[in-house]
Amino acid sequence: MLFAAGFGTRMGALTANTPKPLVKVAGKALIDHTLDLARKVDPATIVANTHYLSNQIERHLEGTSVVVSNETPNILETGGGLRQALPLLDSNPVFTSNTDAIWHGPNPFQVALDAWYPDVMDALLVCVPPGSALGHKGQGDFTLAENGLLKRGPGVIYGGVQILRTDGLFDIEQAAFSLNRLWDRILANGRLFGVSYSGKWCDVGSPEGIILAENLLSETDV
Repeated sequence: MLFAAGFGTRMGALTANTPKPLVKVAGKALIDHTLDLARKVDPATIVANTHYLSNQIERHLEGTSVVVSNETPNILETGGGLRQALPLLDSNPVFTSNTDAIWHGPNPFQVALDAWYPDVMDALLVCVPPGSALGHKGQGDFTLAENGLLKRGPGVIYGGVQILRTDGLFDIEQAAFSLNRLWDRILANGRLFGVSYSGKWCDVGSPEGIILAENLLSETDV
């Protein structure tokens, strides 16, 4: 599941007439950078949700195998958007990914797959140490224990790629909600885990992030 429905307000004028997933970094749309990584783990189905300027993303994805889940009339946020798309995904657990980051190093989808232990995990988040994160402001999202358990607090940054069991989505009444709601429930059950990313990562949430990301992609060593 690729999250591509947001408004991209931090991009300013760049997203006035273009959805953020189609903003280009090094000559390629952001969503295509993510798609290249996702396809390398050979998922049976890839779904992208859309809302803001959805017709542009739908046209961009024409001729690919990506299925579109259009959120209308209202945007459903990450949790609601994923729940709407589940019949299209027909899988549990699922990968989910944001589409506004650039990764430089190991494929984050493969990193998650290699660290996934379904007997003990309901969610596994690929997390980035602050020293490896570009373009990110803040103190981090989680603390990551040696055994991989996550707790809320300053520390590592969620990079936007995860493996997630989706059963708990149906216990949330609201139509539009963040996946943070589900994470909190999983955390309370001691089944929220993280894996540390060994490469570098760039948040492309602002125009400045584009420059950082292009410089990152030009590096030859991680």
